[in-house]
Parts: sequence; structure tokens; C-alpha cells
Amino acid sequence: MITVNSKNTFPVNEVLFVFALASEAADVFASYGHLICGIGKVNAVYELTKAIQQKRPSLIVNLGSAGSAHHKKGEVVCCTKFVQRDMDVRGLGYAQYETPLSGLPPVLEYGLKMEGIPQAICGTGDNFEMSHSSSVYDVVDMEAYALALTAMKEEVPFLSLKYISDGADGKAADDWTVEVHRAAIAFERVLRLNSRSTSKKY
Repeated sequence: MITVNSKNTFPVNEVLFVFALASEAADVFASYGHLICGIGKVNAVYELTKAIQQKRPSLIVNLGSAGSAHHKKGEVVCCTKFVQRDMDVRGLGYAQYETPLSGLPPVLEYGLKMEGIPQAICGTGDNFEMSHSSSVYDVVDMEAYALALTAMKEEVPFLSLKYISDGADGKAADDWTVEVHRAAIAFERVLRLNSRSTSKKY
């Protein structure tokens, strides 16, 4: 079972774990239902939508690395709000991060809160952030907003846990290369997984 909080518990064989990269999942999630969606928002939406059509999960869990100037390297945070940080149509009178004509606010609130894990706001964009300065979001990645939006539209509960791999600064690339391989072990510990539960890759 995956226990998110006192009100939300899911059988592990009904959970879809979603990673951008195989290196973020490592061998830890090989026996669980998982999806490697690829890097970026387009890949994330396409692969998750296809997976949901093939086998609808009871819970989508996005696990991956993220940069942050606010949280410590090696920390796991729970993202409950999401910003599309490279959406900027202010020239046409829209608010920064707002998607025109979508009916959605600039900050998307769709994510379960996991007890005992610090909460965060994730800024998603199709670039590797190396100079994070925004006060609107406190972690950065390249897929979570798209995954959260897809889960919301498909009405599937969504949990997003991020392993802080770098400071989203000038050292981000070097730090990420070292830290990304430690993410899966951290997620296994937080989710309290065990080898008795098995599933398959989507």
C-alpha cells in the first residue's frame, strides 16, 4: 500500500510511478508499475495520456529530480502547486505564467499532500534552470506541471515528490549528474516500498 496521508491510501499495484528518466527510477522501481515519459512537457503529456488510456491507475505518482535555491540538496519535497514557468503572454495582457484562454489560474493547485514531507511549488519549463530567482515557485523541473494538468483533466489523484538534486544555479549541471542517481533510494525510503509488491512497466 502507498499511504499518502490519513485520508489517502492506494494499493501499490494500482499506482503508476512516472519518471522523466530511467536513471531517476534506477532498479528500485523495476518491479512496480512505472512509466519513463522522457524529458519535457510534450513528452510528459503524450506518454502519460497514452498510459492512462491503456490502464487507468488509481493514483499517479510523479517522482524525479528538481533544482531549488530554497531547499537543501538531498531533500525530498512534496509539490502541491505547479507553475508553467516558461509561459509568458504578458504582451497580450495576460498574467505571467497564465495560459491564454485555458480558464486556469497561473498557479495550478492539483496535488495530494504527503504527511511529514515539506510542501513546495514547482515551476516547470522546457529548459534546465541555472539561475533560479522567482519568488512564485521554489523548485524547478521540466515535467511536473504537464503531468499534474493531465492528471487533473483525467480526474486521477496525483502526488508529486521531488528529490532536490541541485541549487538551480551555476553548479546545477555538475550537481545534478551526481545527485540524480540517489533519487530512487530516497523515494523508496519515503514511500516505504518493499519487494513483496510487484507490477509491470506501462
